[in-house]
Amino acid sequence: MACVFCQNYEISHFAGGDELTAKQLAGAMLRLQRLGCHNINLVTPTHVMHSIVRALAIAAQKGLCIPLVYNCGGYEALKTLRLLEGVIDIYMPDIKYSSNEEAQRYSGVKDYWERAKESVREMYRQVGDLEIDGNGVARRGLLIRHLVMPGNLAGTNQVLEFIAREISRDSYVNVMDQYRPCFKASRTPELSRLVTRSEYLRCITEARRADITRGLPNWP
Repeated sequence: MACVFCQNYEISHFAGGDELTAKQLAGAMLRLQRLGCHNINLVTPTHVMHSIVRALAIAAQKGLCIPLVYNCGGYEALKTLRLLEGVIDIYMPDIKYSSNEEAQRYSGVKDYWERAKESVREMYRQVGDLEIDGNGVARRGLLIRHLVMPGNLAGTNQVLEFIAREISRDSYVNVMDQYRPCFKASRTPELSRLVTRSEYLRCITEARRADITRGLPNWP
C-alpha cells in the first residue's frame, strides 16, 4: 500500500532502517525476549516474511517462546497467510477502508475491501478471538485496528458491521482517533485536518450499536 497520509513514511516510502541477516534478526528477537518484551511485533512484514521465518527457526532453537505478532495494513494474500498458520500467534491487521474507491484514491490499491475481508476471515480462522492472560498481556488471537478518518472517509460503519456479522462480536477492536495529516495528506483538502471529537464519538457509538465492546474506551 502507498498511503498518502502514512505516519511512518520515513520507513515505508524512503526505505529507512538497516539490513539484517537471518542470524542477526534471530539475535535481535532473543535480545527483546531477555529484556522482558511481551511479544515480537513484525510490522508490515509480508514482503520479507521468508527471511523472518528463517530467523524464527534459528531463534526458536535458542529458546524464543514469546508470541509473534503479524502487524499489517490488512491488504494480504490468502496464500501467504495460509503458509503462516501455526507460526503467528497474534494477528493485528488494520481495516482501513470499506470502499475500494477511497482505497485507490488514498492508498493506491483498487481491491482493498475484498482483500481485507478475506484476509481477516483467514486470520480469525487461524487464531480466533484475542486471548489475554491474568496480567493483561495478549497471548493469542486477532486484534483489529481501525483508524477513524475525517469525513468518515474510512467507511467506519461498514467496517464495524463486517466485523460484527462475519468475524465475531467478541473481536477486540481498537477504534483509533489519532489520524493526523502526515506525509502528503496536507495537499489533499479532505485529508488535511484532524478528526473531530464528535466524529470519533459517533464511531464509538456505532461500534456499541453493533455490539462490539472489546477494545473500546470506557467513555462516554
